[in-house]
Amino acid sequence: MIAIIDYEAGNLTSVKRALDHLGAPCRISNDLEFIAGAERVIFPGVGAAGAAMASLKRLGLDRALKQALDQGKPVLGICLGTQIIFESSQEDAATCLGILPGQTVRFPLDHRDAAGHPLKVPHMGWNQVAWTRPHPVFAGLPPEAEFYFVHSYHPAPARAEDVVGWTEYGLRFAAAVARENLVAVQFHPEKSGRPGLTILGNFLAWDGKEGADAL
Repeated sequence: MIAIIDYEAGNLTSVKRALDHLGAPCRISNDLEFIAGAERVIFPGVGAAGAAMASLKRLGLDRALKQALDQGKPVLGICLGTQIIFESSQEDAATCLGILPGQTVRFPLDHRDAAGHPLKVPHMGWNQVAWTRPHPVFAGLPPEAEFYFVHSYHPAPARAEDVVGWTEYGLRFAAAVARENLVAVQFHPEKSGRPGLTILGNFLAWDGKEGADAL
């Protein structure tokens, strides 16, 4: 059973629909006992960092997430769930979970591409990801695959070795990070068509380890 952590952030049902499509048993829940008994955990969401952190702490889900990681369960962060695994966010000046070192920062107010043309923020649309190293959760993706992004803030990891994929949108930012049994993506795999379903399917089969025999 897969626990989709419900911390009163949006976009949870679309993740469940994608897992239902893949035939994976899952439940959206904030029940600490259920999450503790789940085989793997997905930490999605859209919304503001400050409100998300307040909900996580009030419901005890910050501890539940860290416990799942400590137990070696595969954990997948998506969008807001990726942003708040770092130490802090410029959004709401929020202190975050601190699972990975680094922060989440806003795209510049006057955001422009290399030619000086204005770029819209939030960043909304389809972009390719440049993968930096093999990882079981991102195996089997065609090099031209694009993924759907909706965000005004992006991760700025402190350790380059935590980054698995980069995306360009006026600047280069971390689109995917991974360490041990944690993977997290800034884009929405549940809204990214076949490539996104490939990632979710890989996550369902992943044992939480990196390496050629990890699926």
